[in-house]
Amino acid sequence: MIRRLIIAGAAGDLTLRYLFPALSRLEAEGFLPEDFRVTGVAREDWDTAAFREKAGTSLGGRLEFLPGDVTDRKRMAEIVGNSREPVAIYLALPPTVFAQAIRTLQGLDIGQGSRLVLEKPFGEGLQSAQELNLLLHRGFPEAAIFRVDHFLAYDTIQNILGLRFANRILESAWNREHVERVEIIWDETLALEGRAGYYDRAGALKDMIQNHLLQLVCLAGMEAPVTLTEKDFRDRKVDVLRAIRRLSPDEVERMTTRARYSAGKIGDRDIPAYADEPGVDPARETETFAQITLWIDNLRWAGVPFVLRTGKALARDRREIVIRFRELPHLPFEAAAPAANVLRIQLNPNRMSLELNVSESGDPMPLRRLVLDTDVTSNEYPAYARVLLDILEGGSTLAIRADEAEEAWRIVEPILGAWASLPLLEYPAGSDGPDTAASPTRPHK
Repeated sequence: MIRRLIIAGAAGDLTLRYLFPALSRLEAEGFLPEDFRVTGVAREDWDTAAFREKAGTSLGGRLEFLPGDVTDRKRMAEIVGNSREPVAIYLALPPTVFAQAIRTLQGLDIGQGSRLVLEKPFGEGLQSAQELNLLLHRGFPEAAIFRVDHFLAYDTIQNILGLRFANRILESAWNREHVERVEIIWDETLALEGRAGYYDRAGALKDMIQNHLLQLVCLAGMEAPVTLTEKDFRDRKVDVLRAIRRLSPDEVERMTTRARYSAGKIGDRDIPAYADEPGVDPARETETFAQITLWIDNLRWAGVPFVLRTGKALARDRREIVIRFRELPHLPFEAAAPAANVLRIQLNPNRMSLELNVSESGDPMPLRRLVLDTDVTSNEYPAYARVLLDILEGGSTLAIRADEAEEAWRIVEPILGAWASLPLLEYPAGSDGPDTAASPTRPHK
C-alpha cells in the first residue's frame, strides 16, 4: 500500500469537504498503515498547525502542509523529495491547470509504483482529452493514472453488477426483448451554490452527463465481464460507449433539451435566476438542465432508448436508474391493462424497488400495484473513501481508462456542436424542469 499521499490544491473545496472526511473514515476503520502521512500543497500562506485546524479531521500528526505552486518544478521536487518509495499525487485542482501540473511532475524523481490522480472533467472536448492523454503517457504508464469518477464507488452503483449478473431471473430479461426504456436521472434541488467559477464554463452536459451518467449507462448496458478485474471490467464499459450512436444535428434537435433556471422558490428559499447568480456570464448561455436520448447499437439494446437527465434548482431530488419493462402481449383480464413492471435503482438514498401487478384479495379480476422496496446500503463508507483506498492499494477498477474518457467525448461533442445553433430554454427554479423536455422517439436510421 502507498504510504504517502500528496494533495495539490489542499486548500480547496474538494479536499476539505470530501478527501479529508474520507481519509478520516479510513483512519477510523484501520485501513491506513501506521506510517501513512498526507502532505497538503497549496499557495496559501499556512503552516502545518493552521492546515490541521482547517482540515478538522482525526488524522492529526499524519498531516503536514508545504506551501507551493504545483507548476513550480523546483518547489515540487523539494516537496516530493528523492525517496524511492511510491507516492500518490492527487491533483485536486481546476482542470485548466492539469496540463501544466503534469509537465511539472514528469521531470521529477518519483518512486516506481506511484500514482497520479486527476478529477473530472478530463479535457474540454475530444481533442483536448486526446492531447491530455498523450501528455500523461509521456511520463506515466496507464496503470499509474487514476481518472477519478467517485460515482463508481457508490454502494448502489456497485450493486448494479450483483443485481444484473448474479440473478438469472433479471439477466434473462435485461435486453431489448423485455426492456422498453431505460432512464438515468440526477435531479437536484441545489442551485449554483457558489460554484460559478467552474460550473459556468462547464454546464450540465459536461458536468454530469459526459462523465457520471455515461458511467451509469455503461453499468446498466454492459455485457457480463469474464471477471471483475480491471481490464475485463473496463473493456466491457468501453464496448458500450463505442456502440452508442453519434446523434445527427436533426436528432439532437428532436431528442435533446437544454435549459437554465430562472428565478423561483424551492421550499422557503428564494432562488435568483441563474443568469443573475454571482460570477455567471449570461452570454455563455450555460445550461443547468440537460436531457438527451441515446441509442446503443448492439444486439442486446438495439431500438431501446436510454434517456439521461440532470438538472439543478428543481422541485425535488431524484437520483435513480429506472428500467421500464415492456407490456405483456396478452392479458386474460377484462379490466384495463395494468402498467408495465418497473425496476427503480435509487442512488441517493440507496434503495431499490420493483413495481409489480397483483390481484385484489379474494378476486382475481381487479389488479393493484404492489411495490417491493428495500434498502440496499451495505455500509456507510463515503464514496471518496473507496476511491482513495483503491488508489492507495493499487487497484484501478474505480478509475476511467484513457480510451474510455475519449469515447465519452465522442458521444457528447456532436450534441455540444448542434446546441450552438439551438435556443436555450428556461424553467422556473423549483419546477420540474422545462415543459418541452424531449421525448425518446425512435430516430431515423
